[in-house]
Amino acid sequence: MLYIENVYKRFGGREVLKGVSIRVEKGDTVVILGPSGSGKTTLLRCLNFLERADAGVLHFDGWRVDLRHASAAAIAKVRKRTAFVFQNYNLFNNKTALENVTEGLIVGRKIPADEARARALDALRKVGMEDRLHDYPSRLSGGQQQRTGIARAIAVQPDVILFDEPTSALDPELIGDVLNIMRQLAQEGTTMIVVTHEMSFARDVASRIVFMDSGVIVEEGSPSQILSAPREERTQAFLRRVTVSAN
Repeated sequence: MLYIENVYKRFGGREVLKGVSIRVEKGDTVVILGPSGSGKTTLLRCLNFLERADAGVLHFDGWRVDLRHASAAAIAKVRKRTAFVFQNYNLFNNKTALENVTEGLIVGRKIPADEARARALDALRKVGMEDRLHDYPSRLSGGQQQRTGIARAIAVQPDVILFDEPTSALDPELIGDVLNIMRQLAQEGTTMIVVTHEMSFARDVASRIVFMDSGVIVEEGSPSQILSAPREERTQAFLRRVTVSAN
């Protein structure tokens, strides 16, 4: 379904991505692990053109997009097929939860208001926000704001959802609610690429795990292979450190 080929990205004199390639099949949950600064978030942002890659190709169901030279029309087409869930929610502070979900449907995708509202209501119910439809972000907890962000992604009915550390800004007691919604999406066959440090989610939900460091893929494989029997010393060292931190 989706093949990311040889993505490069440099910020000033620092090369952040050094030829990253990942294949994603329909219904996969691909989890990307790695230390801070490894290029995980930059990769997701390049896929959705929040950053412009220096080189690389995105293959989408046989459709080829040059990530450096893509036209405005090609970028719009990619964004219609993808959705992005941000670690810091990125909600409009002057709009209610319901309006935050309908805004992109009406303005960005030109969906009629009645249909947009129906989609938004379905998505917000799905994430357990049906009783907070008319609350502004300032009246919502971090977990509720993130659930609204996930509803916004669901409502556009994308081919793939990109999650950028969706629980990293949450208090520990709120993380479980968000991860349970993501588990449900995975069970329903939603295609997802997830940057996260939540090892239990990676172990239980991922179809495949990709471990990145210093802008390259160090190794990838099944959750059992990567988390229980990693081949590369760099992966082993990262997992030892994560395990110690968790304890």
